[in-house]
Amino acid sequence: MSRVEVMHGVNLDQLGERDPEHYGGFTLRELEQRIETFAEELGLEVAAFQTNSESEFIERIHAHKGVADALIVNAGAWSHYSYAIRDALEFAGLPVVEVHISDISKREKWRQVTVFEDLENLIGRIYGKGADGYREALELIAGELRK
Repeated sequence: MSRVEVMHGVNLDQLGERDPEHYGGFTLRELEQRIETFAEELGLEVAAFQTNSESEFIERIHAHKGVADALIVNAGAWSHYSYAIRDALEFAGLPVVEVHISDISKREKWRQVTVFEDLENLIGRIYGKGADGYREALELIAGELRK
């Protein structure tokens, strides 16, 4: 069974309390339960991780080389400026799908661009689809891993 690490970054532990107009009303735990269900339906194994520490996020990426088959990354605000995370994702060489719960294309100008956009191992970018964006990400990964 293929293993996918779902990585939640800065402030995503505040889901359920953050602006529901952008982030929905679900908590991180509720989101992770939905992701587990999506993965089961696709025959994938998932592990979830969340941190508000950029260094822990990077260390976790480094730890997946040779362990996970793919990564789903919602790095939160780090997506818009952390070249250190970008470099770690590139170095890992695993298929990556970038997910954002909110529609970053319709938000503040600084949120509309991410530093992951041109990663060679980025197989998809999904935003504005709430929790269902993670299902789409898992579907992309399942297709990629079947190749």
